[in-house]
Amino acid sequence: MTATMAFPSLYALPRVGLAEIEERAALQSRVDRKYVVPVGEVGWLLDTLGPSAAVLEIEGVRHFTYESLYFDTPELTSYRMTAHRHRRRFKIRTRTYVDSGTCWLEVKVPGPRGSTIKYRAPHQPEHQHTVGAGRSFLEEIFTRHDLAARIGAEFGPTLRTQYLRFALLLPASESRVTVDTHLRWTAEGRELQLPQTAIVETKTGSAASFADRRLWQRGHRPVAISKYATGLAAIRADLPAAPWQRVLRRHFTAPREDMLHA
Repeated sequence: MTATMAFPSLYALPRVGLAEIEERAALQSRVDRKYVVPVGEVGWLLDTLGPSAAVLEIEGVRHFTYESLYFDTPELTSYRMTAHRHRRRFKIRTRTYVDSGTCWLEVKVPGPRGSTIKYRAPHQPEHQHTVGAGRSFLEEIFTRHDLAARIGAEFGPTLRTQYLRFALLLPASESRVTVDTHLRWTAEGRELQLPQTAIVETKTGSAASFADRRLWQRGHRPVAISKYATGLAAIRADLPAAPWQRVLRRHFTAPREDMLHA
């Protein structure tokens, strides 16, 4: 997958560097609001946010290729705890930034008042298919969040996601917006694609951002979607998927033969 200039107006925005966006809006503990919108809405969103936003740029690139590989136990403990909204659920993945060749091992756990806490540690790109080198990091997080029962569990690669992303900084609220397109999931030899769909995610403190309010005015509402869990549920209809049924019915089902490939 190669990043392209799919949205020319993206290159009209002022730039912000990675160091500044991490300093001003790192938000490792944050409230995430996710919206599933037609890809045609992305241009409108850029025009709407343009006067109050800056775009992340790294070495002249503003549209980045991401690959994430999610890990779970053979029993899909992470998936099932998420599906049943378990208080001590977790998510493990390696994330590879294809343009730079860097890779991170990441763990997400629920935080207070509906927030999400993300931990990350550098990971060797050649080891992106295993968590082996990061076991001590995982065990530290599990111990910190009363997940000690998961220490020693076997985690193997379960689902891969690939997409293009750009990121915006909204300086007034020190919040961020990410937009993902060219969405692709792969698991168990099957591939799911949503070429006409974008996932917009706002990452804020407790208060909604200007981007959230504009999306609401446009008729878009936050939805329950997890790239890992919703994608795996779309590929495997045998799994419990109550939290994502509405999104699955609306965005992942028709025409199924155009999206899902063996």
